[in-house]
Amino acid sequence: MNLQDVKTSELVKKYNFKFTKSLGQNFLVDTSVPRDIVEGAEVSDDDLVIEIGPGVGTLTAQLLNRAKRVVAIELDDKLIPILQNEIGNNPKFELIHEDALKVDFNKIIGDEENVKLVANLPYYVTTPIIIKMLKEGYNFHSLTIMIQKEVAERINAEPGHKDYGALSLLVQYYCNTEIIRKVPPQCFIPRPKVDSIVIRLDRLKEPRVRVQNEKLFFDIIRNSFNMRRKTLWNGIKNIGLSKEKLELAFEKADIDPKRRGETLSIEEFAVLADKINEEM
Repeated sequence: MNLQDVKTSELVKKYNFKFTKSLGQNFLVDTSVPRDIVEGAEVSDDDLVIEIGPGVGTLTAQLLNRAKRVVAIELDDKLIPILQNEIGNNPKFELIHEDALKVDFNKIIGDEENVKLVANLPYYVTTPIIIKMLKEGYNFHSLTIMIQKEVAERINAEPGHKDYGALSLLVQYYCNTEIIRKVPPQCFIPRPKVDSIVIRLDRLKEPRVRVQNEKLFFDIIRNSFNMRRKTLWNGIKNIGLSKEKLELAFEKADIDPKRRGETLSIEEFAVLADKINEEM
């Protein structure tokens, strides 16, 4: 019997595994979800797949069926022997016992061309992992991740929507986004209190917009959403320009400073950032 034929609940019982709440551990027990994640990620035998938080290996087993190689990164000491016992003898599998936020993914990726990150991410680490993968410039094709429903909706939101914000713009600067499926609490043990969503982020060859000063661009976005009810002017008036120069930048960008950040498209933020940069 291989790992695919063993239910997650049986493995938890077999090893008398105790869940660690602080690590946000929720293991999949609905077998349709790992299949849908692998299908949604379009994993093929050309792919190096990096999995964060493999748990007892439920998703890992499905990935190993399709991928060229799977590198799993697991933090929890208690899960290492379980994974080694259950799938450690698979020549396509490598297990790294480390905190994913501290991993240099370039060492894993090497000269691989087709790299996909696929994971059932613990909720608490979702945003830091996404930021790390996007902003540190790793060579990957896509991230297919299961995350808290509210976070997925923020990532996928469009201008004018209540969920649209700095995270939406960060992800959409680097990626196209697609929601694969919703996953209700009963698909996990223990059951989380919220719904989850599987979302795929496909890395763009070039950022969605060109900006003169990327740091300034993201500073302006962050300040524009720090207090959502503030106008753009009030959000970014302390960006480092005189009142007169900031007024001129808004005028050149043809953007009303009384607008709120949630109404601006990524293209408008890029224009505004460039006009502010030119006045500095």
